[in-house]
Amino acid sequence: MSLQTTSEPVQDAPKQGRIAAFDILRGVALIAMASYHFTWDLENFGYTAPGLTAFGWWKFYARCIASTFLFLVGVSLFLAHGRQIRWPGFWKRFAMVAAAAIAISAVTYLVTPDGFIFFGILHEIALASLLGLAFLTLPWLLTAVIAAAVTAAPYYLRSEFFDHPALWWVGLSAINPRSNDYVPLFPWFGAVLAGIAAVKLASATGLLARLGTWAPGRWSKPLTFIGRHSLAFYLIHQPLLFGSVWMFSQVMPAAPQDKEAGFLPACQAQCEQQRDSKFCTSYCGCMLDTLKGEGSFDKLYANDQSSVWKSHLADLAETCTAATEDQMEGGQQ
Repeated sequence: MSLQTTSEPVQDAPKQGRIAAFDILRGVALIAMASYHFTWDLENFGYTAPGLTAFGWWKFYARCIASTFLFLVGVSLFLAHGRQIRWPGFWKRFAMVAAAAIAISAVTYLVTPDGFIFFGILHEIALASLLGLAFLTLPWLLTAVIAAAVTAAPYYLRSEFFDHPALWWVGLSAINPRSNDYVPLFPWFGAVLAGIAAVKLASATGLLARLGTWAPGRWSKPLTFIGRHSLAFYLIHQPLLFGSVWMFSQVMPAAPQDKEAGFLPACQAQCEQQRDSKFCTSYCGCMLDTLKGEGSFDKLYANDQSSVWKSHLADLAETCTAATEDQMEGGQQ
């Protein structure tokens, strides 16, 4: 998904062709992303445990994939524009990524309005590519320090000031907004800066030139091809995977899952997009007990889209949120 490397020489970078190692790494990251999305699709259609991809190893796996893509954005940005910013090429690539990001937002708003992607990885790549230009001429060590500060920013700069929807893209709101792919400026711009710093260091030490002379065997051709067409792969793969799983589900639907057993992990996964794990455990328990107590638990799975039911669920969520916050505040006293 990152900007592609070019043949433009930068410092001691090779003067011929592309650096295959970066295309291969990008290709590996794309395959990893496809495997994660395929697992998410299986979960969505009930073939795995609810909330599987939102916890533990799968959550870590997803973050590693996103970090790799954004790291490569920084690498590619420096290789393409480190010596001199080639504005026509930059704006062409920027427009392609930005248009794809807008399309993703529009489609997901129509399909999943409650969790649509308003600032996902493509939005982050577009913004980070623009901001990253300001760091191309800084020393690699200074860039690395800034990268660490940006990555750590959500741990010390969160504020209710950023809770307004217009500022959610920053990533410093007190509570994370709900989205199926939320990759805000902080902390993810740190990965882009880390890529810029790393390739600067590699260039200064001669490692970049040595990478440029490496000629992988025929085994690398599929990965290289994918890596060089990363944006197309990103836009195409998930509709194909999702559609394939949907078609399979029409022939061999997943076995019905215990609704109560599935509610808690699904609720936990959704809640943890906004709050911490301890809060979500208590909150989801409250929601389950309340729904069962009033006899409306089965209705939750009846796909009722009426405004009355949605309003009722919102009221229950507000009640359980307040009760959980009171409980946690009481426990701290």
